[in-house]
Amino acid sequence: MLEELLTAAVATGAAGATYLVAAARVVKQYERGVVLRLGRLRPRVRGPGFTMIVPFVDRLHKVNLQIVTMPVPAQEGITRDNVTVRVDAVVYFKVVDATAAVVNVEDYRFAVSQMAQTSLRSIIGKSDLDDLLSNREKLNQGLELMIDSPAVGWGVQIDRVEIKDVSLPDTMKRSMARQAEADRERRARIINADAELQASRKLAEAAQQMADTPSALQLRLLQTIVAVAAEKNSTLVLPFPVELLRFLERAQGTPPEPVVETLGEILREAGNRAPGS
Repeated sequence: MLEELLTAAVATGAAGATYLVAAARVVKQYERGVVLRLGRLRPRVRGPGFTMIVPFVDRLHKVNLQIVTMPVPAQEGITRDNVTVRVDAVVYFKVVDATAAVVNVEDYRFAVSQMAQTSLRSIIGKSDLDDLLSNREKLNQGLELMIDSPAVGWGVQIDRVEIKDVSLPDTMKRSMARQAEADRERRARIINADAELQASRKLAEAAQQMADTPSALQLRLLQTIVAVAAEKNSTLVLPFPVELLRFLERAQGTPPEPVVETLGEILREAGNRAPGS
């Protein structure tokens, strides 16, 4: 009799251990457990930690609540200004309602991926090339809204959408390079013209100032001679203005005519002595 009781106790313990092993489940901190009992949804979502289910009756679906980084395959399309481009993006999303993610959609990851691809192609067709290249922040916001609207019913929240790269045809790249070069040349010409305008105004002011003060013109001529002579040239040809002689005449009090005649004779004599004259 004792042996039968001992055998029954051992069998009961083994059955209890088997039941405990089959019923025991562990839900991680970043997961939530959704239980279906005979195909019907149980109202309580199992939180992180140890939990029990009814073996062969309940099915526990674990849903990851971490942020998922999903790359969107490159989509080829034609922009609003008739340019063929290839655009790829990346979507960041997470599950906020584990029950809806299990019940309302078969595979929420695949659904988000397909919605992201179709939304990206729609954004390409509605945008200009300049917007894709320089106004990505606004396009990212519009793409996020397009994906997030249907994803709310799936228990998924779109955290962020980023356009990664825009690939252009080689012919378009060359055209854009020529356009940028022409624009830079245009700006360079405008800057040079503006500099010439400012320089002419300053030269006009300087000429007016020298006209009021003739000695300033002579000093400027001497400075020019010094600047040219610093280049170590072997021959220096410079016109000698009569106004300088008059300035010297006024400074020394001698008549200018003899000085002019003497200078002319010196120049004629130097021309006669030059070889081949």
